[in-house]
Amino acid sequence: MKFEEMKISKALSRALAAMHLVEPTVIQQRAFPAVMSGRDVLGIAQTGTGKTIGYLLPCLNQWKFTAGNPPQILVLVPTRELVVQVVEVARQLAEGTSVKCVGVFGGVGMVPQAEAVRAGADVLVGTPGRLLDLILDGHVSLRTVKKLVVDEVDEMLDQGFRTQLGRLFDLLPRKRQNLLFSATMTAEIESLIDTYFNSPVKIEAAPTGTPLENIRQYKFEVPNFNTKINLLRLILTDETVFTRVLVFVGSIALADKVFELVAPAFDNQIDYIHSKRTQSQRFGAVRNFAEGKLRILIATDVVARGIDVADVSHVINFDLPDEPEQYIHRIGRTGRADKEGVSFAFCSPLEQEKLAEIEALMGKEITTVGLPAELEISDRLTDFELPTYRMRNTLVETDATPGGAFHEKSEKNKKVNVRVSHAELMRRKYGKPITKGGNKKKPRH
Repeated sequence: MKFEEMKISKALSRALAAMHLVEPTVIQQRAFPAVMSGRDVLGIAQTGTGKTIGYLLPCLNQWKFTAGNPPQILVLVPTRELVVQVVEVARQLAEGTSVKCVGVFGGVGMVPQAEAVRAGADVLVGTPGRLLDLILDGHVSLRTVKKLVVDEVDEMLDQGFRTQLGRLFDLLPRKRQNLLFSATMTAEIESLIDTYFNSPVKIEAAPTGTPLENIRQYKFEVPNFNTKINLLRLILTDETVFTRVLVFVGSIALADKVFELVAPAFDNQIDYIHSKRTQSQRFGAVRNFAEGKLRILIATDVVARGIDVADVSHVINFDLPDEPEQYIHRIGRTGRADKEGVSFAFCSPLEQEKLAEIEALMGKEITTVGLPAELEISDRLTDFELPTYRMRNTLVETDATPGGAFHEKSEKNKKVNVRVSHAELMRRKYGKPITKGGNKKKPRH
């Protein structure tokens, strides 16, 4: 099927053509009739399957002009990067129409965002916390919302947004269409659906844990952290093959450390992002990476949810994630838009259990490749990698009767807790008892 065969408005058809989109992905093809039916929808889709257009296209196809452009379509996402991404896609699709799209997120001043919403926001995209702030301060009303989209709900719940989501659901009109998209299904998501959704129709692009078929996966068996650094430096020197590389790390501290050790070898070709960096630093790094000004971007998992770059040649898992599903999210950043992608995983002996869980989830083994002959194998271990030893308890029982260095304290050094009354303290200080309020004059009769 092609987009032109679907019942899409002429304005949206022109926008899709301008975006060079001809054929819908699986999730886009299955989501369109489901959303158009008006029923609540539960979509299971991995990263890179095109679900943003999957829900925006039918929502915008059913949009009708309303004076003042109040919010009709509300999209909730977990990160500011994802807000920016969804708003950009919505604006591209709405090109040539009077639809206004606005994004709101924390970390910046609220006044400009409030003014933007008041000026008109047919499509309002936001993170739960900032949206609630705007509502409680009277800048936003949800009474006109007809369609609610909760995107990346699994990540949203992982970040602790369950309470905020519940408050937002309670503020929305009862008569609305709910659309929920997630890469995984958990008991918490099912509870959310049971509470707020009305018999949703389920659509699925691929079963949970299924990686995109156009991604070739490889793993290196690497002995330790410092050898991983050497390997990363070595393979990134091939600029003709590694043209646009996303390097995933598991923590903020690790992102800082890897960048510090690798960046000197690559001048201005590399940057890094995590939640502790400023908004301008994060947005600037992602923008430069998308525009090809940067060849290498180091990222933690949460902020990488907003990276939607079609031409990522390689994803490198510098370390393996704690949750096997997160591995699927990571490698899904390459091989997008039906292009081939490649992923590498650096696996240390301490990560074998994580590797087994990832391979069990996918139902396949990741291909092992040998370490390059010119790689320098380091024997220097980090504190985390050093073996730990259990010390034997060498304490010797002493005689019950203390002697030698053990002796009774002298009388003056013994601490004895004695309670002294206030009256006694006053008597000792002033030589006579003084009671509280004793200086007050007697009332006249």
